Amino acid sequence: MGRLVLVRHGQACAFTDDPDRLSETGWQQCQILGRYWKSHGIRFDLAFHGSLRRQRESYEAAAQGYGGDGGDFPAATELPGLDEYEAQDVIAEVAPRLAATDPSFAPLWQAWLDGRDSADRNRPFQRMFEAVMERWVEGKMQEPDLVPWQQFRERVETTLAQLRDTPGRGLRLVAFTSGGPIGVALQSCLGAPARAALDINWRVRNSSLTSFLYQGSRFSLDAFNETPHLASSPDLVTFR
Repeated sequence: MGRLVLVRHGQACAFTDDPDRLSETGWQQCQILGRYWKSHGIRFDLAFHGSLRRQRESYEAAAQGYGGDGGDFPAATELPGLDEYEAQDVIAEVAPRLAATDPSFAPLWQAWLDGRDSADRNRPFQRMFEAVMERWVEGKMQEPDLVPWQQFRERVETTLAQLRDTPGRGLRLVAFTSGGPIGVALQSCLGAPARAALDINWRVRNSSLTSFLYQGSRFSLDAFNETPHLASSPDLVTFR
C-alpha cells in the first residue's frame, strides 16, 4: 500500500502585514521535523507543497533539517490544489459586509475590532473567524469574491486523488499543506458531514503529521495531528 503524509505548515506570521511566511518558531518546527525523519530512517519517494509561501518554506525547512543542504530530501512539486482557502480575503472583504447585514455576527466582528491590538487578540479573532467559516460551509454567504465551500472541497479532493494516482507501488508521499485541506481530507476519508472539516481544521497543530494509506479506491486514515518531533519541546507546539 502507498502512504500519503500531509504536513501542516509551520507557524506563520499571523496578525502581521505579511502573514504568508514562517515565523522563527515555524522554521524551527519544520527543521526539527526533518531531523526527526532523518534520525528515524523515514524516507519519502516524492514530495509536494502548495503554492503558498508558508507551505513552500515549511518544505524547505524540513528538507534542510533532513539533509543539511536539503540534498538528501526529494525535490518538491508545487500543487496549488494544496493551498488553503483565502482567509485574508474573508477577513478583509467578507466579514465587514456580513457584520453590516447579520445582527448575530456583528458583535463578534466588533469584539475583534476592539481586541485586535491586544495581547489576547487570538481569542476574539477565533470566535469571529469560526462564525464566518460556519456560514461559508453551510452556503449561507453568497459573496461574489468568495470561492464557495463546495468548490474548495472539490479542488482539494481532486488534488488528493491526483496524489493517490501517482504511478508506482507502495510509494511514500509527503505533501506540505494547511489546516483546511487536511480537514477536507479527513472529512472525505471518514464520510463525515461538511462541518467536520472545520472542526478538524481548528485543532490541527503546526508542522503536525496526518497520514493515510491508499491502494486503488481505498483511502484510509492511519494517524492524525501527530507531532512526535516536538515531544521534547512542548513549548514549540502551536495552532496558529
